[in-house]
This record gives sequence, C-alpha cells and structure tokens, in this order.
Amino acid sequence: MGYVPHVDQIPTRVTVIGRADPTCHDRAHVQFSPFSVGNPPPRPALPVAALPAYSGEAQLVYRAKKRPLLVIAESGPEVDHKLIRGKPKWQTAPTLLVSPFYGRDEGTGNRSGFTDAFVECIKKCEYPQFFWEKLPLPGAGESILRFDHIQPIGNHYKTYEITQYRLGEDALSLIDEWLIWFIYGFIEEDGILKDVFECLRE
Repeated sequence: MGYVPHVDQIPTRVTVIGRADPTCHDRAHVQFSPFSVGNPPPRPALPVAALPAYSGEAQLVYRAKKRPLLVIAESGPEVDHKLIRGKPKWQTAPTLLVSPFYGRDEGTGNRSGFTDAFVECIKKCEYPQFFWEKLPLPGAGESILRFDHIQPIGNHYKTYEITQYRLGEDALSLIDEWLIWFIYGFIEEDGILKDVFECLRE
C-alpha cells in the first residue's frame, strides 16, 4: 500500500511569483497553471528557500491517493558508496517499480470507477494494459490493475506499507507473461496466458 499520484494528461505547474516580504524566506506567492513542455517557467523575482529554482527544471504538483500496489521490480544491487561520494542521493537512491490498483466500483461524488461493460472487456483480456483482480485485502472489492501506470516509488519504510499477501508461483508467471504481452505485444506459446486465451475462446 502506498500513495501514488493520479496520472493526468496535463500536470499542474507551480510557479513562484515572489515573496510578499523580501525578508521572509518561508512564505511565497505561487501560481498554479496547466503545464506545457513548450512553455518553460520563468525564474522567480526573488528566490524562495522552500522552492528552489534550478535551471532546466519545472515544479509540478500532483494529487495522490493511497492504493494497493503490485511490486513489479525491486531495487538493484546497492551502489558502492565510494562511487557516489559527494553526489546527491536522488541519483542512486533505491526505488521499487510498482503498478497501482484502482477500485472497480462506480460511486458518487469524486469516485468514478469503471463501467460494467468496460470491466467485462478487461475480464476477457481485450486490453493488455488493464488486469482485473479481486484483492484479499479487508473491505476490498473488484480492482483494476494498470500496467501502463507502472512507476517508481522510494524504497523506504516511510513510502509504503507491506501487507501480508504475496503472489504464488503461478500468479507470478502469469504477471510476467502479461507484462511481455503489454510491452512487446506477443503471447508466449507455452505459457499460462495462452491457456487463458484459449479458455476464453471456448
């Protein structure tokens, strides 16, 4: 379980306008606007310690929600500290690649969910980027796993919570085959996913 951002087509950019009080470094006026890759943000009139402006960077903000996550890949080997001495931690900090689950049920208010017709298409394996599942978590109903939302999170105890559940060997094999189908567009001839497709055609 962990907080992951909503992936919008156009992210929101935060632009520092300046400081109301030139002597105050912990407050600033900011502007929120749709981000455009062809419109780089201007440098603030006055620097703000909490939002430093670096050349070539933009400051974006995202909404995030706590969701069940499937770990796709763990961190690689730890980098020798002698090789990174004096360098910023983000360059080599360990991460996990995760894929988020989204609640299937349609609701009211801000909860959109997925339509019955679309879920039936997902169950029939019509879209490799979507995977239907019913999680064993308390209170969880049907969920949709999105492989096209695979993203890194920090491999740190403050970033995620570990549940008591893990995939069995057959399920791990199926996920591996599904990722090959999604990324490369083909299905292994002697795999579990091929058997699933044949059952769906019957």
